[in-house]
Amino acid sequence: MTTQIEDHGLLRFLTCGSVDDGKSTLIGRLLFDTKTILADTLNAIEKTSQKRGLGAVDLSLLTDGLQAEREQGITIDVAYRYFSTGTRKYIIADAPGHEQYTRNMVTAASTANLAIILIDARKGVLTQTRRHSKLASLVGIPHLVVAINKMDLVDYSQETYEKIKADYLEFAAKVGIEDIRFIPLSALNGDMIVERGERLDWYDGPTLMEILEAVPAAHTEHDEPFRFPVQYVCRPQDSTNPELHDYRGFMGRVESGSIKVGDPVTVLPNGLESTVKAVQIGGVDIGEAFTEQSVTILLADEIDCSRGDMIVKTAEAPAAVKEIRATVCWLAEAPLDRARTYLIRHTTRDSKAKLTAIDHRLDVNTLDKVAADKLAMNDIAEVTFKLAQPLFVDPYAENRGTGAFIVIDESNNNTVGAGMIL
Repeated sequence: MTTQIEDHGLLRFLTCGSVDDGKSTLIGRLLFDTKTILADTLNAIEKTSQKRGLGAVDLSLLTDGLQAEREQGITIDVAYRYFSTGTRKYIIADAPGHEQYTRNMVTAASTANLAIILIDARKGVLTQTRRHSKLASLVGIPHLVVAINKMDLVDYSQETYEKIKADYLEFAAKVGIEDIRFIPLSALNGDMIVERGERLDWYDGPTLMEILEAVPAAHTEHDEPFRFPVQYVCRPQDSTNPELHDYRGFMGRVESGSIKVGDPVTVLPNGLESTVKAVQIGGVDIGEAFTEQSVTILLADEIDCSRGDMIVKTAEAPAAVKEIRATVCWLAEAPLDRARTYLIRHTTRDSKAKLTAIDHRLDVNTLDKVAADKLAMNDIAEVTFKLAQPLFVDPYAENRGTGAFIVIDESNNNTVGAGMIL
């Protein structure tokens, strides 16, 4: 008799912290100890490590892919790595530590369900530790793991660990961060990552891998309303197949919630109601669809629905708004211009928008709210936009799929900002 292995679902997580705290080495150690590195990749980084005269394999080379990163020993771009254990698949985002790459970190954090904040045991809580913790909290990452790394360089001292933990908890209380786990580790030697090691016997909590395995999967911690932005209307043109003559399928991705045949639905913005006749993937009926599945929905009635519309359950309709207040991270070198009209893209729907107010800017170093009349690259601020077309939104804290948007410069079609609706 074969035993069914439980699937804990996909976990997207982010590693962040100050420069040279060992983020890339930590990810390299995770990949190495879970035996997910290909032999030729391991061989290549062994050769590079030998060329540099290092006594051991430099595992940070697994994620620092850009030549500039390897030369400087820092992370610049966001590096994504994939691995799986017997029970879960993982996507890791390795975020850069420098202040000038704040926008890269926000991009990486937008899809993560857990953040590992690395702290160098020799240095304790730094400005960048506080900055990244606040950013992780701001973009709605529900779980934080504070990994106190390089314990081998402080002789695995419990006293040092407890002091850093107390300092961090004092900071977390001030900014309202609640769900935090602490773990001492050595990424270089592998203590408390996948294996427990022998030098941290005073710590009786789980290893990092045990924490990652136990974290709830995204979209499972509270009930979410059904949201289905329509991407494409499928009308097959096949005169030889009479069954396809009246086929009208609405294709898209389930951003949140679930839908099944027979459910009453409303199409926004026109407010027309119908029921679900079929749910399909690749022309095959599946009966029910869940979050993050890309499906085709067929309705019982012939109603007007096109790209940019949203199908919702009739009892769970979101608010239609023509003004949004949001936290925005400005991504472009050209500053945010009050006089200009921008395009806001929310799910599959676009609306022209004008900035009406900058409530305040967040000083990412002191975490103070400061008055501002313009936004430069990497700035994070609370702003208000007035919209030409209504959007159907949820607060970002409740639904990341329909609570987020991007700001587009119409003159060159560049993405210049990313927003989270308050």
